[in-house]
Amino acid sequence: MALCLRRSVADLPGLIGLASRHASFQFHTSTVAPQIPEVPKETVDFGYQSVPRTEKETLVGGVFRSVAPSYDVMNDLMSAGMHRVWKDRLVEKLRPFPGMRHLDVAGGTGDVAFRVLRALREAEAAARPQVPGPGPSRSAPPQKGTVVIADINPAMLLEGRKRAAGEGIDSYDLEWVEASAETLPFPDDSMDSYTISFGIRNVTDRDAALREAKRVLRPGGRFLCLEFSKVVVPGLQQLYDLYSFAVIPQIGRLVANDGASYQYLVESIRMFPDQESWARQLEAAGLVGVEYENLMGGVVAIHSGFKLH
Repeated sequence: MALCLRRSVADLPGLIGLASRHASFQFHTSTVAPQIPEVPKETVDFGYQSVPRTEKETLVGGVFRSVAPSYDVMNDLMSAGMHRVWKDRLVEKLRPFPGMRHLDVAGGTGDVAFRVLRALREAEAAARPQVPGPGPSRSAPPQKGTVVIADINPAMLLEGRKRAAGEGIDSYDLEWVEASAETLPFPDDSMDSYTISFGIRNVTDRDAALREAKRVLRPGGRFLCLEFSKVVVPGLQQLYDLYSFAVIPQIGRLVANDGASYQYLVESIRMFPDQESWARQLEAAGLVGVEYENLMGGVVAIHSGFKLH
């Protein structure tokens, strides 16, 4: 059986200190997280609501069409910029290598994919062999890797394309694909690595998404998931709930003119499995070497696994 590595992160006080230096919030409300409801099997959760399985994709699509234009700005505001640290850690764990073909699912605005692409090009430049000869040293071009961005929501992909153009990222370096995590349009064994960041909890059938991830990965390929998880630091949960339910929807209302969508996103975090349960789902899908790393005391976690064959 694959190993679930429990990590509380030895430098947790430093991480929490880093977060506190990025943000200082004052709370003037007693709002706390409501009791999480039971979800009947014939339905699925949409935040704290139970909805027919066939309706969740449409409802989630509406949320992300609404928030797409302000998605990246809201990420900065909601996390006090910490999402950048978390995503950098994800790419650090991924360790892109020359010539790799990488798939970022639910990656519409490109925030993770652009990081992977930069790290990939740096790895390729570092691996470029020097060709001996007279005059200035010449380099043999390495095989260029590819980053594929898949997202079910065209509005999110549109924002990503705009951002890529604004940042001067060559369109030939990226592939943009409108696709569901549950039915990926890629051949078997076609990707060296797969990431999904803050997206898997919005998928209707997570087991189907995991099966698809394993299918498209090549043998030895790596799966990485960055997602909000369950707080493991005593005393932090109450503060986290207060901020989540009292502050985040208000930020959404003021900045994105949509408090309801951010209320859903906060609720969806509470409905997502804890670290150990999610690790077991990865194992059940056939991934091996499953482990996870808690960041910010379990506010988020990075789960990792490999496809053996």
